[in-house]
Amino acid sequence: MSTVIAIWGIVSIASAIIAGIVAGAKRRDHSFWAAWSFLVPPMLLILLLMPSNKGPRQRRPGLDELEQREV
Repeated sequence: MSTVIAIWGIVSIASAIIAGIVAGAKRRDHSFWAAWSFLVPPMLLILLLMPSNKGPRQRRPGLDELEQREV
């Protein structure tokens, strides 16, 4: 049983690293895809099948920008 857990951990870490790199190359949110690929490694396959974004890279607004919008 411990070998299964160790193998799952190695696969999860490798999947998260690869997903972060691939998501960056495809102009997608690398933190989102790395986190989900760590939790559910088959998400990497979904990312690989998705087409690349053509426009500018999406970015999340910072905390300061969110506070200015609420006021």
